[in-house]
Amino acid sequence: MYRSSYDKCIIFGYNLFAYFSWQATMAGQLHPQLLLSRQYCRVFSVINSHIHTSSGLASKDHYKVLVLGGGSGGIAMAARMKRKVGAKNVAIVEPSEVHYYQPIWTLVGAGSKSVASSGRPTASVIPSGVTWVTSKVAEFDPENNTVHTDSGKKISYDYLIVALGLELHYEKIKGLPEGFEHPKIGSNYSVKTVEKTWNALKNFKEGNALFTFPNTPIKCAGAPQKIMYLSDAFLRKTGKRSKANIIYNTSLPVLFGVKKYADALWEIVKKRDLNVNLRHNLIEVRADKQEAVFENLDKPGETEVYKYEMIHVTPPMGPPAVLKGSSLEDEAGWLNVNKSTLQHKTYANVFGIGDCTNLPTSKTAAAVAAQSAVLDRTVSRILKKQTPDKTYDGYTSCPLVTSYNTVILAEFDYDGQPLETFPVDQSKESRVMYHMKADVMPHLYWHGLLKGLWGGPGPYRTIMHMGMK
Repeated sequence: MYRSSYDKCIIFGYNLFAYFSWQATMAGQLHPQLLLSRQYCRVFSVINSHIHTSSGLASKDHYKVLVLGGGSGGIAMAARMKRKVGAKNVAIVEPSEVHYYQPIWTLVGAGSKSVASSGRPTASVIPSGVTWVTSKVAEFDPENNTVHTDSGKKISYDYLIVALGLELHYEKIKGLPEGFEHPKIGSNYSVKTVEKTWNALKNFKEGNALFTFPNTPIKCAGAPQKIMYLSDAFLRKTGKRSKANIIYNTSLPVLFGVKKYADALWEIVKKRDLNVNLRHNLIEVRADKQEAVFENLDKPGETEVYKYEMIHVTPPMGPPAVLKGSSLEDEAGWLNVNKSTLQHKTYANVFGIGDCTNLPTSKTAAAVAAQSAVLDRTVSRILKKQTPDKTYDGYTSCPLVTSYNTVILAEFDYDGQPLETFPVDQSKESRVMYHMKADVMPHLYWHGLLKGLWGGPGPYRTIMHMGMK
């Protein structure tokens, strides 16, 4: 079959990604896909606690490197630090029994992936030999190099890596979260509500299909509109599109923060007859009446009520509450780090990664991958009493899913400039990129990023662009 040069180039890049994903798998240990239940996770955690910590280490209260948070950033850095200082000198504080690959929830909400496929027991992803403290962080004391947990434990450290993620605030929208008890409403941002999105979509009859973007920083800023494009595709496939009025109400003044990709998305919006209202912020959901209330951010005090047949809610989000009042936060409550080295601006032995930081870039798993490589180098230099010499350029990626088989792969830096891996125009919809999002990226996540083996596509970008940025 004839393939254009564009397709050949994309397929070459896809195969390159797949190859390095395979390499990461060979370097790590394969885990079988697990169907999770709360009971299973407890049993699995108890059994594996003997693998991760011996009885002697269980009561240890000092570590060379203490990692806070068992999300993507925390697990990746624990794996990297294990290789630096040895497993017995690393601990990770994380209360959750299940670790989720959250980027796949967009496809779960659209009915093309199962929620079970997104999760694995936390015990199975923590690096072997690393101590797992199953508690929440309750208090920081960076002056004394200690952290207090909600179980009353005091842990001291030489170096601290904060990877606490962010918090969802459905309660800041009047009528939520109790509104999720009703049908017709879902949210891809929580494991508790992602399947409700699919239920609302597959049971859609006729009327307004609403999709929202809040007036706060959020993780994966493209996700609120990805589900809109997928819903449009599903309704077309099932013959219901003519009965649907699809509306995207966003608090932002733009459709997407990078103009190159925003221009491409506007063309899709026009072609598919999608209605976009900028500067519209959801403030209330009347789930019993199937009504949503939005404020016009350009006209304070002005509100508008929308009836809906289905609604996807993206909640307001914010920094971890435990950072509030600590000397680690900035004026907005985020972890205050140097945007180039990820080292804290006040405490030289404290570092941050991922969503909890005040790094001025989008909060995505791709950003975490790139940050992990930089932070690994930063800590290595600090351990040797040397000055950090590698800088983070703000690289992040957002695979903008535009249908059940196409993706626009947005990649960009701190300045909002495209930083594309493949030597083609990535603002075009691509089938190959969809398979990368749906099939390759999860594999890279579990067997590359979480093993501390995947630091983003930077080196491969250099190869594919022949050394040019």
